[in-house]
Amino acid sequence: MGFQPPAALLLRLLLLQGVLRLLWGDLAFIPPFIRMSGPAVSASLVGDTEGVTVSLAVLQDEAGILPVPTCGVLSNETEDWSVTVTPGAKVLEVTVRWKRGLDWCSSNETDSFSESPCILQTLLVSASRNSSCLAHLLIQVEIYANSSLTHNASENVTVIPNQVYQPLGPCPCNLTAGACDVRCCCDQECSSNLTKLFRQSCFTGVFGGDVNPPFDQLCSAGTMTRGVPNWFPFLCVQSPLANTPFLGYFYHGAVSPKQDSSFEVYVDTDAKDFADFGYKQGDPIMTVKKAYFTIPQVSLAGQCMQNAPVAFLHNFDVKCVTNLELYQERDGIINAKIKNVALGGIVTPKVIYEEATDLDKFITNTETPLNNGSAPRIVNVEEHYIFKWNNNTISEINVKIIRAEINAHQKGIMTQRFVVKFLSYNSGNEEELSGNPGYQLGKPVRALNTNRMNNVTTLHLWQSAGRGLCTSATFKPILFGENVLSGCLLEVGINENCTQLRENAVERLDSLMQATHVAMRGNSDYADLSDGWLEIIRVDAPDPGADPLASSVNGMCLDIPAHLSIRILISDAGAVEGITQQEILGVETRFSSVNWQYQCGLTCKHKADLLPISASVQFIKIPAQLPRPLTRFQINYTEYDCNRNDVCWPQLLYPWTQYYQGEPHSQCVAKGLLLLLFLTLALFLSNPWTRICKAYS
Repeated sequence: MGFQPPAALLLRLLLLQGVLRLLWGDLAFIPPFIRMSGPAVSASLVGDTEGVTVSLAVLQDEAGILPVPTCGVLSNETEDWSVTVTPGAKVLEVTVRWKRGLDWCSSNETDSFSESPCILQTLLVSASRNSSCLAHLLIQVEIYANSSLTHNASENVTVIPNQVYQPLGPCPCNLTAGACDVRCCCDQECSSNLTKLFRQSCFTGVFGGDVNPPFDQLCSAGTMTRGVPNWFPFLCVQSPLANTPFLGYFYHGAVSPKQDSSFEVYVDTDAKDFADFGYKQGDPIMTVKKAYFTIPQVSLAGQCMQNAPVAFLHNFDVKCVTNLELYQERDGIINAKIKNVALGGIVTPKVIYEEATDLDKFITNTETPLNNGSAPRIVNVEEHYIFKWNNNTISEINVKIIRAEINAHQKGIMTQRFVVKFLSYNSGNEEELSGNPGYQLGKPVRALNTNRMNNVTTLHLWQSAGRGLCTSATFKPILFGENVLSGCLLEVGINENCTQLRENAVERLDSLMQATHVAMRGNSDYADLSDGWLEIIRVDAPDPGADPLASSVNGMCLDIPAHLSIRILISDAGAVEGITQQEILGVETRFSSVNWQYQCGLTCKHKADLLPISASVQFIKIPAQLPRPLTRFQINYTEYDCNRNDVCWPQLLYPWTQYYQGEPHSQCVAKGLLLLLFLTLALFLSNPWTRICKAYS
């Protein structure tokens, strides 16, 4: 919309004046002209702003007379407008606001969309010193009533169509209720005159309203696509676009709107009791007080939820980081009584306590205040829960709590561990299987150490924390099928004894492999060494006491064992109910040595250097049998290769071929013969066959 001639002339004069004032270093508004379409605008007044006063006036130029700005009578507020000034460093921030609020426009407009603006005015902001005008800011106000800031969505009940039969959102780009969305040509709230402005730039695709695109199987789509096969006209689908396969594909929901439109979050505080008729997998465990039995767990966002319900038959092992200043002891571990109606009673957890030996593994960045005579406090660093289950009930709960005694005012970061395991009621021990019979991916590799009484053990890797030193590193088990590389750092001084350094490195690396045998299968019996237990092959085991080249040079040691390579050979050993079973064929460990030299900067100071040591695990799969060689037909006629083409003729009768492993082959053959019997009976009882028999008789 153009300006009236006086306003246009004043605009040109103000622009020229603003540019010249900036060049001369005088007071000026930046920018000198603003087109206002919202409730507030801002501009900067630069230059010598000391003692400057800002005023606001509404220009009335309907008579065609150029208004002359006067700064004698200064005012920063009118009936509808207000101006505020925020001082800064040699800059004043001038803000002009509409006082009545934009709801005034919507209350005066009865049409959902108006072609003419609701507010059309020209404002003049003047900066003066001692009643002398120094700079001017011209504001052209042009506010429409259909602005998304002024319109509220209709409170009428919206009829949501059943998205199985028609698209839920026929115009996805229509984002603003009661207003025209630019470039959204399917918006019914846009008039024809407005649509002409952006007709050439409409949104395309589903977002632009094409919610029923032609699908590949449609016959009309084949005429627009090149390279379709010759058999396409025989198998294509004749269907209107309204009957598209995309209906109901993106969203499955209710067809009635939610009545409560207020913005609030509803939290279900009443716990639903699932224990009356026994638990199912995933049901929360209940207490006799009809509350959830909770243990801290980690959410999908990585945060630690202190009151997370424990789900039936769901194991987890999580760690939560807590600030000691904010730490609060949880209630109800000892006094908790688990509801178990199916057994006709209550299950009380059996709790045992152990003392933590190394607090550095649990508490970091510690700040211990001076002893002020206050009593120490007890914190739980680890909690292990063993749930014994029988069918859909819980028969026993064993809890082991590892706690530590710290100063009452000690500061730092504490890492807590919470472990929950569900075991069958008739399991003799707490050792779970890693598969039955073959290994499952992600389960720990089972191991034995025949050199000690308690021979059950596992293979480990380092899990560094803090600075990554070996002294503070914890262990994590080696999981079947996962190739891993881990390590830690040894602190070594410039006067380090090389023999002692080798012994220390070998001791650290050997701590990962405190085992002599590994289980061939995931269910090998720990008590029977002949039940699939393989001896670990140790290659090039170093001799810590041997010094190959004794040298008197400080800060240099040769042949330091710094890397342990663990290679595990695995293979497929068959299938159980169509599921491939994997087993371990052998385990080999090998050490690698490096030459260590103390690294000096500008000067060799008496501080410790860092020697990295590492361990790697590699699972190598060996085929149980050589792959079947390709036939001459497969070599010459590649169009019949199932791995290269969509059409696979060798798998025409897929359930009765060797490629199908969903169930045993014998069951597939039996079902196929049963189906063939039904087809034969149907053929004999059919009308044509009856007429043929009558003709012969």
